[in-house]
Amino acid sequence: MVAVKSRRNAARGNGAGRDPERTRRRILDAATAEFARYGLGGARVDRIARRAGANKRMLYYYFGDKDGLFLAVLEARYAHIREAERALDLAHLAPRAALDRLVRFTWDYCLEHPAFLTLLNSENLHKGRHVKRSGRVRAMHSPLVALLRDILRRGERAGQFRRGIDPVQLYISIAGEGYFYLSNRYTLSRIFGRDLMAPRALAARARHMSDVILNAVRK
Repeated sequence: MVAVKSRRNAARGNGAGRDPERTRRRILDAATAEFARYGLGGARVDRIARRAGANKRMLYYYFGDKDGLFLAVLEARYAHIREAERALDLAHLAPRAALDRLVRFTWDYCLEHPAFLTLLNSENLHKGRHVKRSGRVRAMHSPLVALLRDILRRGERAGQFRRGIDPVQLYISIAGEGYFYLSNRYTLSRIFGRDLMAPRALAARARHMSDVILNAVRK
């Protein structure tokens, strides 16, 4: 009972009682920037609170601790990309067009949201221990797998795609084509003597990724 009162007092003291969702969103946004820049290990709760214009008690009130906040950030970013994928309306496109759109969208999303990649890098350094305890993240991916399975089956029926393709393996390949390129852009640029982030290089990579994936599923 004392703990509950303490949390309520913290919320009132920070004005969160008037607009708790706005306060929570500010903390989440500040945490996203902090974790993306410093990783989980280097992130500091004090900096997150200052950036959010909140006090640390509010952070603990909404998210429990730093690990809980990091998980909330991951869940929010996964929800964002899954929502954007749903907006593509792939179920109503021809199979090859649907797959091409998903490949290009995934690439563009990584380019436009670099924080997502750095957050994934940080979580992988911690062996996925936060995502492991999130039923929400797993549930988000089930519709994506089902959608890819449907695209593949429609492609099979149309005589365009070969049989027996695992939709999970396919999505990992789609994501990996862009993830590896961007995560290793500095070393790869030095090794091959190319500016891999130049506009022409990025456009060429998008075409290459689409060709690789569509050829991989072709009958």
